[in-house]
Amino acid sequence: MNMRWKVWGLIMLLIGSIVPMGFSFAGSNTTQLNQTVLNIDNETREQLISARLINQLDKISSIVEGLEDKLPENSSILTSYEKAENFKEKAIEEYNDGDYYSSILDSLSAMHYYKIVLQEFKEGKEKYNEARERIQGQIERMMGYFRMIERTIKIAESQGLDVSNISQTFNETKDAYRVVLEDLKARDFDKAKEDLKVVQEKKKVLDEEFRELREELAHQNADKIVREFLERTAKGIDFANRSIEYAKGRGVDTTGAEARLAEVEAIYNQVNALAQEEKWDEALNVIENNRETLTGFMRTLNAIHERIVQERMKRNFRGFMGEIGSRMRKDVRALRELNKKGVDTRRAELQLRTAAQEIGMGMRLLKEKKPEQAKMHFAIALRLMNEVEEFIVMHS
Repeated sequence: MNMRWKVWGLIMLLIGSIVPMGFSFAGSNTTQLNQTVLNIDNETREQLISARLINQLDKISSIVEGLEDKLPENSSILTSYEKAENFKEKAIEEYNDGDYYSSILDSLSAMHYYKIVLQEFKEGKEKYNEARERIQGQIERMMGYFRMIERTIKIAESQGLDVSNISQTFNETKDAYRVVLEDLKARDFDKAKEDLKVVQEKKKVLDEEFRELREELAHQNADKIVREFLERTAKGIDFANRSIEYAKGRGVDTTGAEARLAEVEAIYNQVNALAQEEKWDEALNVIENNRETLTGFMRTLNAIHERIVQERMKRNFRGFMGEIGSRMRKDVRALRELNKKGVDTRRAELQLRTAAQEIGMGMRLLKEKKPEQAKMHFAIALRLMNEVEEFIVMHS
């Protein structure tokens, strides 16, 4: 009898934790049940507890009913579900046979496995949602990649380049990717994995053909690319010089920044000298050969922009945002006036719209308590606005 009292104590301890979804005994609570049990004999007590547990099992079972149809044959969740169902059936049989003590034990075992089912199903659903979001991100990136290639092909075709090979590869890759999307829509993930291999092989060929087309386009438009490089780099060098002087005034060691700036100035001078002689292809090769150094320089400029934004936000965030809003309104009016005078302002207008989007993104990230990410977007916005305002000054 002592053993049975221990089992009763175990039941009272486990009722709250084993029963999933916050179930409580219908029409009663644990205190009332405890008082009732103390006032009846052992057999009736076991019968009452067994009946209550089976009633709970029916409720839990209804939650997971049909779950086996949604799971693969080798699923660990299905294994736990089958164990729970077996223990439940056994507990019911034992109750009907009057073996209430055994029914109690098997009911508790059934509850244990039902709890595992619900927990694993919840975790599996979370993993599925994460995978779905990841796949959606990959789909969006691939769509962006296709749009970029399609635009490049149209530009190359308009300039008289032969795009027959890349057009065919592009269409084959898109068709193969559509098959994968159909697989995902049908939830046929095994087929999607196999079909994705076909896409990956075709994309390798497309990547190589796209690289070759871009190189061909670049050299055909070498003069435009070189001129734009010289214009942008000159602005970057000027900004870097001013930032270095500002940092020196605050006692910051700028040795490393000055060394990187000297490298970029040397590249700029070399490209500029070739441009003066209209050796556009050679100038473009210098840019391509020094791509890593130039990219590092731009990253440094971006970091400086972010530090400036950070300082200004710390000093007076409301004033900082007010200044940005005021500048944007002035820039919009100035571009409108230039457009009336016949100046092509399309690129500057796009930059200003992009800056506004970056500001909006920064504000959203601030609300989500992600200040570091927000600062990056504010820095991009400031850089774009600076370029727009330089354009306005040059054409005013």
